Amino acid sequence: MNDLLARRGVAPRRRLPLPAGVRGSVGLQRAMLLTGVALTGLFLLAALLAPLLAPYGHAQLRSGDELFGSQQHPSAAHPFGTTVAGYDVLSRTLWGTRTALGIIAVTLLLSVVAGVLLGLLSGYLGGRLDRLLVGLADAMYAFPSLLLAIIMSIVISGGRSSLAGGLGAAACSVAVAFVPQYFRVVRAEVARVKAEPFVEAARVIGTGTWRIMFRHVLRNSVRTLPLLLTINASEAILTLAGLGFLGFGIEPNSAAEWGYDLNRSVADVTSGIWWTALAPGLAMVLTVLGTTLLGESLTDLADPRLRRRPGEGRPLTKPVPEGGPGDD
Repeated sequence: MNDLLARRGVAPRRRLPLPAGVRGSVGLQRAMLLTGVALTGLFLLAALLAPLLAPYGHAQLRSGDELFGSQQHPSAAHPFGTTVAGYDVLSRTLWGTRTALGIIAVTLLLSVVAGVLLGLLSGYLGGRLDRLLVGLADAMYAFPSLLLAIIMSIVISGGRSSLAGGLGAAACSVAVAFVPQYFRVVRAEVARVKAEPFVEAARVIGTGTWRIMFRHVLRNSVRTLPLLLTINASEAILTLAGLGFLGFGIEPNSAAEWGYDLNRSVADVTSGIWWTALAPGLAMVLTVLGTTLLGESLTDLADPRLRRRPGEGRPLTKPVPEGGPGDD
């Protein structure tokens, strides 16, 4: 087509070099995907460049010898005003992105490692170990994730801690609530994959159990985990914010955290001081919205039944008519 246009003297249209996943989406599906990518990218950029973007430190109360002041109106020096404790709202919001990113990274690492290993052992070995682990996962599902995180936070750090201790306690607390999800997904995939012919062939030629588990079964059982990671990232942010809002988060002098800042701004909002809650609340909403849209869009694109033809707006699979093939 491009050669024909070139012979006629017409310059061919140049398409943007979009990834295959974006090219396979249309309409609302593509809009959700691009919005999720943009918001998630903005969050990551803010977290990585927070030391350069934030005008002040997360616990800074003065500029030179002059205090910022408590509950100051938005101004050129403080675009989103100051909190009741005298912190710059914009600075704490930007520094809070680093705290949220750290929690997401550590939480997902801990929960994925534990959930994948337990799911692999349970799904492949079966027997009493499988029944025991399934029972424990079901018991953990009986507790609300936030309540389970609060209990674990109290057990680990007494509810409040320094930056390293607080991040570790919060990450472990949230990870405990996520482990059953990865355990169930991997266990179901392992139970399916271990019945495949190539696994049986590996057993016949004398391959060891552990080599089959980690080389043949595991690598074919974790393909859906990236989709679950993006969805759990937003859950990790909300759980961390819930811990901070209820007073089980990180000390304000150790790190900035959106949930704690929202807790301190509740009294301000009722008094007409809106700016202390606007920035951290908006940052949390946009971050959760971005990761959720990204996860949902990737889930749709990974399902062939939900893919759409460009320009047609309908699924690739042909709908089955009602009734049998011989009905008129």
